[in-house]
Amino acid sequence: MLTIAIPTLNRGRVLCDTIAQLLDESSSRESSASPRRLDDSTTRRLIGEILIVDQTAEHPPDVAARLAEWERDGSIRILRLPEPSIPRAMNTALREARHPFVLFLDDDIVPSPQLVAAHLDAMREPGVWAVAGQVLQPGEEPRHYDEALLHGGVLPDLEFRFHHDAPCDVQNVMAGNLCVDRARALAIGGFDENFIAVAYRFETDFARRLIAAGGRIRFQPAASIRHLKAPGGGIRVWGDHRTSASPAHSVGDYYFALRHVPDFRAYVRRRLRSNVLTRYHLTHPWTIAPKIVGEIRGLLLARRLFRGASS
Repeated sequence: MLTIAIPTLNRGRVLCDTIAQLLDESSSRESSASPRRLDDSTTRRLIGEILIVDQTAEHPPDVAARLAEWERDGSIRILRLPEPSIPRAMNTALREARHPFVLFLDDDIVPSPQLVAAHLDAMREPGVWAVAGQVLQPGEEPRHYDEALLHGGVLPDLEFRFHHDAPCDVQNVMAGNLCVDRARALAIGGFDENFIAVAYRFETDFARRLIAAGGRIRFQPAASIRHLKAPGGGIRVWGDHRTSASPAHSVGDYYFALRHVPDFRAYVRRRLRSNVLTRYHLTHPWTIAPKIVGEIRGLLLARRLFRGASS
């Protein structure tokens, strides 16, 4: 059995749809993505609990009532955090989970029928401490990639395609469909809470530390979700990364590079090219200046966080 843990922020309605599907109830949400129920009672018995880590200040009354009803009848357990932090929410779930495996899911997904069973099967493979499931973003379908392209890049798996269609070992994960051995994850310190705001690359940092400690991470496409990318809430509370002068969108990447990338300066140059010299910015030149300001602020903040973590 496992704990399903769902961190959530300002997405109460779609969260209720996700919970309903996991509970094998009919979804009330009308969408182009037709909900697919989890497999029969055998699969449902593999779910020991559904743990919601809620960082929302206040839900609409109908959403609050529905969540409260599920909580009263024991269908879900809710932990409430006063301030939003993705790594802190996931660490809270790790500490509070009642089962040896924890399956982290985004709050805006459509689960495949075999999601839970596929995760548990992969977790039983020798040496596997975590399983990254397939994530299909809007408009994506499973696709096969050449191994050299799939695992290449500046660092292995840094840009891994999570809609790939074949199992393999990986050095990166997506937190929206990630199963971990709870004891192993806690032993390495969980998720680094110095990844603040959008917390970009906090999953990759976790993956690197898990592997350094001796574990394997298995990518299993049979453990699949469709990510709905619901507007509002989640990381979208930080605005559009293309136009923002805030460090929220860049600080995580720079902090990750300071911790894991030998040639930090080359990594910075690569990031600036890929995030500032884009088609969007060339066709919207007035957004270049605030974007550069956000990058500089993110870099300076990352250095402060790194020095603090190292002291």
